[in-house]
Amino acid sequence: MRLNQLSLRAAGVIDHIEALSTHDAIAQRLGELGFVPGEPVKVIAFGPLGGDPMAVEIGFTRFALRRSEAHRIVLRDNTAATAPSCAAQPHEQADPAASSPSASTADSSSHQAPVAGPLA
Repeated sequence: MRLNQLSLRAAGVIDHIEALSTHDAIAQRLGELGFVPGEPVKVIAFGPLGGDPMAVEIGFTRFALRRSEAHRIVLRDNTAATAPSCAAQPHEQADPAASSPSASTADSSSHQAPVAGPLA
C-alpha cells in the first residue's frame, strides 16, 4: 500500500521510498525530510478539492504532500493501525505519573498557590 491510498486518520509504517527515476529529486528530498523506513506516519487532513494536497504527520512534524509525492512512499503490509495505537502520536498517550495516587497531594479546598523555595 502507498501513503496516498490511506484514508483520513489512518496510520502506517514506511517501508521504503520508490524513486520514479535514477535522479528523482522528490524521492531523495522525502528521505532527507524524515520519510525513512520504520517511521510511523499518519494522515491528518486532505485538501478541499480532490484531496490534494494531503497533510501527514511523522512524530510531531507535519508535512503537506501532493498525492503524486505521497505515491512514492510505500508502506508496510500491516497498515491497519488506527490513531490510538499509532506510535506517530506519542503526545496523545496518557501520563502515567498523573494517575498515580501520590501525584496529587494538594488539598482541593485550598486556593493558595504553591510557594517556591529560595533560588540560591
